Amino acid sequence: MQADEQQEVRTKESRYRLDPKIHDSLMHGSKPAAAMPKTSALGLPDPVFPQYPERCGDVAPNPKYFPSNGHPYRTRINSNILRRSLRGWLYPYLRSRLLPGEFHPIIAFLFTDYKCNLECHYCWAYDNRVPGMTEEMARSSIDWLHDTGCRVLALMGGEVLIRPKFIHKIAYYAAKKGFWIYVPTNGRLMRPEVIDWLGDAGIATVNLGVDSVEDRPELPKALNPIFPYFNYLIKKQYLYDFSVFFNINITRINIDDVKRLTEIARDNGIATDYHINESPMLDQPHFKHNSGNSTFITEEDWPRIDELVDWIIEKNKSGYKMVNSVRRLEEMKAFMRGKLLDWNCRAGQNSVIIRTDGTLAPCFPMYSATQDWGGVGQPRFDFEQLKQIKRDCQPHCFSTLNHNLAYCYEAGRAIRWTIKQALRGFRGTSGSFED
Repeated sequence: MQADEQQEVRTKESRYRLDPKIHDSLMHGSKPAAAMPKTSALGLPDPVFPQYPERCGDVAPNPKYFPSNGHPYRTRINSNILRRSLRGWLYPYLRSRLLPGEFHPIIAFLFTDYKCNLECHYCWAYDNRVPGMTEEMARSSIDWLHDTGCRVLALMGGEVLIRPKFIHKIAYYAAKKGFWIYVPTNGRLMRPEVIDWLGDAGIATVNLGVDSVEDRPELPKALNPIFPYFNYLIKKQYLYDFSVFFNINITRINIDDVKRLTEIARDNGIATDYHINESPMLDQPHFKHNSGNSTFITEEDWPRIDELVDWIIEKNKSGYKMVNSVRRLEEMKAFMRGKLLDWNCRAGQNSVIIRTDGTLAPCFPMYSATQDWGGVGQPRFDFEQLKQIKRDCQPHCFSTLNHNLAYCYEAGRAIRWTIKQALRGFRGTSGSFED
């Protein structure tokens, strides 16, 4: 394929991937804008810090929770981790299966900011013009989610830690209400004091987004610039009972980096999560890199990506801990070719997006849709419409959290997974749901 043809393919693929008719109905529908979400008159309480002064600062973790007997990963967990897992995942799942109706969120993605401190060339998921969420909206969102039975709170951006004190307040408040809290970050603002704030507040896991080892203009989510913070994070997971994993986006220009990061994660006893680089599902007018994007995968890259996926699968089978199952990794090849089959997406039913202004969407790729799905305290999902949308968008979506939710939502799978993890002492709960 000639250079100008490659450019044309990338430009075409990078605009959006949803069927044009569905896209137009979502972006230019006739429904009115969502009513103003209900908000609390109260802001978030100031966190008590430190709650656990013996864990703050340069303190050595208890070695009994370290990997032992030649095992590369954490070999023992305590009752706190187990209690969080059951309260956050199992009980809301059972509630959603027993109660009538379609809308029973288990996972909520709370977009506290849509701004970012980096500019990854593949990423359209930020806009620095969008105001951040207010304390009042954050509190209202958490209170409403609690009332629905939801107990998994994924904080989202942009860059989540762009306002670290605000995130400390959210984590503290949500943890006190029993939420299992997920914090994704590129790590650049993850200073040691921020790690202590969030660990002390009670977060459950840190999703550390890294796409390369060295800093690169197209892929600035790099490990070397944050290595001191990373080392501190790894140590403090054993004091504060959270887990850490690398979130790695596979592009056409970081294949060697993916392998190096996989080995670094193994050496540090943490899991990995992989994504195939995706162009936007919907049109994103603010996205600066629609044309000539060097990261978007083209058809001529498929053989090299196939080889990388096979390498990752072999590492998975040999015992490397991964959020993706072998089955899901195999599906990356079909996804890359636009042939992913129906995977029973539960978006808008058991997962929900709360935008920075408190309006709702079913899933992250639909963040920019103007469709009226309601707001905090006032959900208005049309489930027949969602079924129609999902028939078109599922082949183009590779969300790990939503896929894991869909996979384990089947009762038989959920029961088998719970029994298997209980027999292991819940040591593998940071890995894939199919383990």
